[in-house]
Amino acid sequence: MSKLLQREGISARVLDIADRVETFVRETVAPYERDPRLGGHGPSEELADELKALARAAGVMTPHILDDGGHLTQRETAAVLIRSGLSPLGPLACHTCAPDEGNMFLLGKVASPELKERFLTRMVDGSMRTAFFMTEPAEDGGAGSDPSMMLTTCRIDGNHWVVNGRKTYITGADGAGMGIVMAKSDDGACMFLVDLPDPAIRIERVMDTIDSSMPGGHAVITIDNLRIPADQMLGESGEGFKYAQVRLAPARLSHCMRWLGACVRAHEIATDYANRRMAFGKPLIDHEGVGFMLAENLMDLKQAELMIYWCADVLDSGAPGGAESSMAKVAVSEALMRVADRSVQCMGGQGVTADTIVEQVFREIRAFRIYDGPTEVHKWSLAKKIKRDWKRETMA
Repeated sequence: MSKLLQREGISARVLDIADRVETFVRETVAPYERDPRLGGHGPSEELADELKALARAAGVMTPHILDDGGHLTQRETAAVLIRSGLSPLGPLACHTCAPDEGNMFLLGKVASPELKERFLTRMVDGSMRTAFFMTEPAEDGGAGSDPSMMLTTCRIDGNHWVVNGRKTYITGADGAGMGIVMAKSDDGACMFLVDLPDPAIRIERVMDTIDSSMPGGHAVITIDNLRIPADQMLGESGEGFKYAQVRLAPARLSHCMRWLGACVRAHEIATDYANRRMAFGKPLIDHEGVGFMLAENLMDLKQAELMIYWCADVLDSGAPGGAESSMAKVAVSEALMRVADRSVQCMGGQGVTADTIVEQVFREIRAFRIYDGPTEVHKWSLAKKIKRDWKRETMA
C-alpha cells in the first residue's frame, strides 16, 4: 500500500474498502494500461465492460456507496477515490469516475423514489454510464463557466417538456444510458433526467482532446425538440441551479481525489526510474536537479492530500463548501500539474513516451485544470468573496 496516502482518522471499515480498491487497481487494472482498446476518445465499451466485470468479481464496484444504499462521508470517500485513481483506468473499473460519480451523488440526494428506482439502481451497479449536459458552444455564446448564459430552452407542452439547444464537452455522451440535461424555462434553470440514446439528442462529433481516460470522449450535441415527461424533472421549474449546487462542490473535490491518486502513481514511477537510471557515475536521484524535483513532488502531494481532507471535513459538517471547494480545486490542480510535469522531467525522454502512464497523467492533469471551472474563474470567485467579507466586516 502506498506510504504517501494517509490512514489516520479513517475507520477500519473504510480502510478495508480503500485497501481492497488499491490492491485491485494496482494488481488487476494497471496491466490493462497498454491495452489496444484504449483510444484517443477513451477506453472502448468492450474494455470498460471487462474492467467493470472484474471489479464486481473483486467486490469493489462503486465502493463509496454501501450495500444499504448509504454513501460514505466525504472524508471516507476521499480515502477510497484517491486509491481508485492510482491508474487512469481505476475510476472507470470501480465506477468512481466522472460524470457518473457526481450524477449518482446528485440523484441520491434529490431524486424522487421513483426516479431512484428507475435510474440510480442501474448507475450504482455499473450497468449504465451517464452524462451531464450543461456546457454550451462558445460560438453560440452559450453557458460555460458562467451558467447564467444558458441558451438551451425548455417549454411545457401538456405533460411533457420540450427541450431545444446545443451542448458541448459532454463527457461520455456517446454510449451513455442516461443523461442529466439542463435547460432554461421562463422560471429559470431546470434539470431533467432522460433515457439515452434518444433520436432528438444527436451527437454532432466527438472532439479530439488532450485527455483520453473517459469512455465516450467529449461530444458536441444538438438537442432538437426533445420531449421529456414532466415527472422526469428534478424538483420544480426554475430550481435547476439549486440542484446543480448540490452536485458542484463534491464533484470538484472528487476530481481532486482521483487525480491525486494518478499523480501518486506517476511520482512512484519517476522515483523508481530515478533510482535505477545511472548517469555521470551515479543514480539520477543523487543529482540534486533530479532529487530536488522528487522532494518537491513529495511536498506537493502531501499538501494536496491535506487540502482534500480539509475540504471533505467542511462538506461533512453540512456547510455548502463552495469557497472551500474552489480553494481545493485551485490548490490541488496546480500542485498536481507541478507533480506531473516534474515526473515527466525526471524521466527525460522516457517521460514523454507511452511506455508508462506518466505521459498520460501529464495530459490528464492539464485538462483537470479546466474541468469544473478553470483556476482563474475560481480565483475570481474567491476575490469576490473577499470583497463581500471585507464590506460586511468594515461596515458592521
